[in-house]
Amino acid sequence: MRSTMMDVPLSLNHLLDRAGHIFGGGTIVSRLPDKTLRRHSYAEYHRRTRALAAALASLGLKKGERVATLCWNHHAHLEAYFGIPAAGGVMHTLNLRLAPAEIGWIAADAKDRFLIVDDILLPLYRQFAELHRFERVIVFPFSGAPVPEGFDDYEQLLADADADGFVYPPHDENDPVAMCYTSGTTGRPKGVAYSHRSTILHTLVGCLADFWGLKGTDVLMPVTPMFHANCWGVPYAAVMMGVKLVFPGPHLHPDDLLDLMQQEPPTLSLGVPTIWLGLIQAYERSLAEQPGRWKMPQGMRSLVGGAAVPESLIRAFDRHGVWLLQGWGMTETSPLATVSYPRAELGAVSADERYRRAAMAGVPVPLVDVRIRADDGSDAPLDGKTMGEIQVRGPFITGSYHEVPVSDDKFTRDGWLRTGDVATMDELAFVRITDRTKDLIKSGGEWISSVDLENALMAHPAVAEAAVIAIPDEKWSERPLACVAFKPGQAAEPAALSAHLLKHGFAKWQLPERYEIIDAVPRTSTGKFWKLKLRERFPR
Repeated sequence: MRSTMMDVPLSLNHLLDRAGHIFGGGTIVSRLPDKTLRRHSYAEYHRRTRALAAALASLGLKKGERVATLCWNHHAHLEAYFGIPAAGGVMHTLNLRLAPAEIGWIAADAKDRFLIVDDILLPLYRQFAELHRFERVIVFPFSGAPVPEGFDDYEQLLADADADGFVYPPHDENDPVAMCYTSGTTGRPKGVAYSHRSTILHTLVGCLADFWGLKGTDVLMPVTPMFHANCWGVPYAAVMMGVKLVFPGPHLHPDDLLDLMQQEPPTLSLGVPTIWLGLIQAYERSLAEQPGRWKMPQGMRSLVGGAAVPESLIRAFDRHGVWLLQGWGMTETSPLATVSYPRAELGAVSADERYRRAAMAGVPVPLVDVRIRADDGSDAPLDGKTMGEIQVRGPFITGSYHEVPVSDDKFTRDGWLRTGDVATMDELAFVRITDRTKDLIKSGGEWISSVDLENALMAHPAVAEAAVIAIPDEKWSERPLACVAFKPGQAAEPAALSAHLLKHGFAKWQLPERYEIIDAVPRTSTGKFWKLKLRERFPR
C-alpha cells in the first residue's frame, strides 16, 4: 500500500508567497543608522524579495552558488534570507564581528560568488577584500548615502528587476538554502549548509507553543544577529506567521534597545545573555537615576541562548514582568535543540525550583533525539547527576561539514553529532549543561563544573560577570581559578565569595583555589565566554 498524499516539496518559496498574499498588510520596521525608523508592508517585502531573486538570476547566479551577506539586522537582510534561495542560490551570512582575516578566509572557503554588504560596513569589507575576490559586490545603501563607484547599487538592482515576471527555478527540498560557519573556538570554522526541508521543519518546531510560541499578533524584536546561526531561525518563522518585525539595526547598546522598546514594544525578543545583562543593569539604574525614562514591556517573553543564562538574570527580569526562556543549540542544530519551558509536572513546584529549572538548557524539542554519553561509552542514567557528552540527531541536525571529511571526533559511527558539551539529564528530560568537554575541571579525580561555579558567583549581588578556568596543581592535578568582574562601585573579598558559594551548596574542595579580579570577561564574536584568553592570561 502507498500513501495517497501529494508529493509537494517543502520550500521557503511557499513561506515567501504566503507572507505576500495572506499577510500583505503586516509591518516590518527597521532602525536605520541615524536611528529613524523605516516601515515596509509584507506586500512590499514580497515584491522586493522577488525583485532581488530576479536581479540575482539576471547577474548569472546558478543553482547552489553562494551569495554572502555582511549586514546588520534590517529589512534588506530579511529580503536576502528568501531572495537568494528563491533564485536557487545559497545565502551565506558572514559574521561582521570576526577579524577581517577570518572573514576573508571563511568567504574563500565557502567560495562565495557575490556579496551583499551594508554601506556602513564597506570599511570592514575593504580590510579583507584582497583575501577573496567576489565577482560582484552589491551595496545596500543603509545610511541613505549614494553607493560608491565600482559597486552595484542594491536598490537600483531591485528597481531594474522584473519581480512580476520572475519564475522560481525548480528545486528539491533537500537543496541548500543557507550556510553558516561555526564559531571556530576549537579550530578553523566549519561550514554548515541548511536545506529547504531542514529549515521548514525547524521553523514548524520552533513555532510550537512551548518554544517560540509565535503568534500572528506578536511583535518580534530579533536582537540576535542575523549572521549568528541564521538568527536562530526566527526570520523564517516571522515570515511564515506574518508577525510584526522590529529590527534594531546596528544600535545594540542597552540604552538604544530600551529606547526602541518604548517606540515599538515587543512581545517576543531574542538575544544572548550579554545583551540582556547590560539591558537589565541599565534599566534598574534608570529606576534610581531617571525614574520613568523607560518601561519594560509587560508580559514580554525573551528567548535567550548562545551561552548559559544565570538564574540571577532570570530572576531579575521576572521582577519586572519579563520571562526569559532559555534555549540551547549550535550552528550544527539549526540551532534550536532544547528549550527550558515549564512542563505540566512542575505546576505545583516552588518558585525556587521554577527558577532552577528555567536556568537549565531545557527539554529536547520534537524531532531532535538527545543522549548523554558517559566516558565509558554507555548512556548516562536520567538522574540529573551523571555527566556525559551531549549527542544529538534529527532532520535539522547537520550530518557533515562543508567540504570537510566526516570524522569520529565530530560524528559517532551510529550517526549522532558529538556536540562537545557536557551535561546531565534528569527524569523529566531536562538537560543541564555543566561544561564544554575542554572546560571541565578534574581535581583529585573528581569533576568540578565551571558553569555551576560561574552561575553561583554571578548570583552574588556585587558580581557582574564570572568565568572559571582550571589551573595546574601538583597535588590535585587541577584546581579552579575564578575570574571575577564586579559591578560599578561594588566589590567583595575572596572569603565572602567563597562563603557565598558554600551557601549555594558547593563543598569546600570545589571552591576556587584563588580569585582574580578583571574588568570584564573576554568574549567570542558570538558573545560566549572566551576562556582561552583567560587561560593565556592566567596559565598557573
